[in-house]
Order: sequence, then structure tokens, then C-alpha cells
Amino acid sequence: MLDINKLVEQEHAGPTARGHLIELEPWTEEQAIEMARQDGLVLTDDHLAIIRYLRDCYADHGGTINARMLVNALEEEFAGLGGYKVLYSLFPRGPIAQASRYAGLPLPPGTRDPSFGTTH
Repeated sequence: MLDINKLVEQEHAGPTARGHLIELEPWTEEQAIEMARQDGLVLTDDHLAIIRYLRDCYADHGGTINARMLVNALEEEFAGLGGYKVLYSLFPRGPIAQASRYAGLPLPPGTRDPSFGTTH
């Protein structure tokens, strides 16, 4: 059931309240690797390729791409790896939410649920 109070609180929470960084720079892959390690996830080259892709999209388009468009772009870009199935296996908390966090990016516009892109 939708809890409107949590929804409003989420909308007005700053990026750090959601576990995301405020500034895009300075960001390093080492930071991403350490954040993932703390979450119990070991980042592979495939993980890092997705994280780099998200950072490139953000650099090219800023925060104008919504979550739905971004997940479709991810699936298309990484279709050779296996599409959605692989994206979710690499980022079990969601390819957008979890990968954006490691990439040091805010959640895309229109993302009301911080677990967007999860199977839960």
C-alpha cells in the first residue's frame, strides 16, 4: 500500500539522505569499489562499464533523462551481456538505483522509489 507520507518525505529528501553523493566530482572508481565492498558486492569490469555508462549519460544529458528512458538505454547498450537479466544480477538492488549510487549520481528525475529497477 502506498504511504503518502513516505512518498512526500522521499521527494524532499536530499541526495545524501538517499545515500547518493551531492557533488559529481571528485569521484573515483576506487570510491565506487569501496562503497560496493561495504554493501557486500565485488565490482567486476561489467559493473564498472555500467557505472561509466551512467556517468557518461549524465555528463551528456545532465539530469534530464528519466529513469524509464535510462533503464531502456542500459538494456540496449548492454544487450550483448544479456539485457535486463544480467543488469539485475549485477546490481541486485536495481540497475538504476544501485549503479547510480556507486557512480556518484543523483537518482534520475521521476524516480519516486529509491529501489527503482529492482525485482523486489
